[in-house]
Amino acid sequence: MSTSELITAQHLAREAIIYIRQSTPHQALSNQESLELQYALKQRAIDLGWKADNVVIIDSDLGLTGASAEKREGFKEIVTKVTLSKVGIILSYDVTRLSRNCSDWYPLLDICGYKQCLIADRDGIYDPGTINGRLLLGLKGQLAEMELSTIRARLNAGLLNKATRGDLALSLPAGLVRNIDGSVNKDPNLEVQSRINLIFETFLEKRTASKVLRHFNHHQLTIPRYDNFKELQWKKPTVAAIPSILKNPAYSGAFVYGRSHTMRHKPSSVEKTTKKLPMEEWKVLIKGKYPPYVDWETFTKIQMMLKDNHAEYDRNKTRGIARPGAALLHGIIYCGECGHKMLVQYKEGNRYYATIYASNILYLYVSFYLPMLLIMK
Repeated sequence: MSTSELITAQHLAREAIIYIRQSTPHQALSNQESLELQYALKQRAIDLGWKADNVVIIDSDLGLTGASAEKREGFKEIVTKVTLSKVGIILSYDVTRLSRNCSDWYPLLDICGYKQCLIADRDGIYDPGTINGRLLLGLKGQLAEMELSTIRARLNAGLLNKATRGDLALSLPAGLVRNIDGSVNKDPNLEVQSRINLIFETFLEKRTASKVLRHFNHHQLTIPRYDNFKELQWKKPTVAAIPSILKNPAYSGAFVYGRSHTMRHKPSSVEKTTKKLPMEEWKVLIKGKYPPYVDWETFTKIQMMLKDNHAEYDRNKTRGIARPGAALLHGIIYCGECGHKMLVQYKEGNRYYATIYASNILYLYVSFYLPMLLIMK
């Protein structure tokens, strides 16, 4: 029987949806009591007056976070059904199961209010079409979003505090192994040690990562790498593997936390972009934490060489290595007017060009078919 004056015959003629979600796959396996409480909502829907065959359970979002609706097909199915006026009530254990993002929560309230669909949790039944119902649900949604932010901040603070002491057990690259007591040693496999050393020695001799790659491929040398299961594998070096070894501060004996910054494309999106941070912006740097393959001074020198070899003059003002092309002075020619490195265009003939700035405001663009005002460096 119905126990709420908000429930009408129109609501009972539609479906009652039970939305079930756990935030992570681990929770779906370990938090069985919470899962049983959510599935028990079916009986509550029956007690409210819905027939058993008119109660639909949607649990396809088990193991997915509520921070965004982008990957949650179950949540999208609910929105679709509500839009088609097929749903009389949505039941969840609490509103955090439905959403922890107000950008997803308020549009759902708008649709439910327009289509006369109720929302219920363990505390009561709400009508999003009324000002009181919308106010309460809005507050619950804001609290759910704030709770997620608070949980994340608390966890991050704990991680940062542990990292500041150098006690955070970060993943180690091939060539370093962690003991049971937490200490770190070089891999006891001498072949692994010698191959890692050879990569650094070859770079200091050849001075570019591409030449290191060619040297290893020419001599058919493989490099040690961990697979997804942390099993050591000997693999053919790649254009990405060599720089990743040269740039890893763990090989210099340094413990580093916060080498990158992760950002979302949009507030409600689960897609993230990871950006590498410059050395001066690393959150935690503790030297001498691991047994080194190279000293810190050599590691710093290698980083400067790698940066200088990267031809991104416009953004990073790096020199860049000499490259092939029809223009003979490519990479070594500078403008005598502004002092900036001149770039090359091959369209409609070979020419060098520079951009002149005054007070950080672009006011003149000059290009030369012949290097007239140049400083050779």
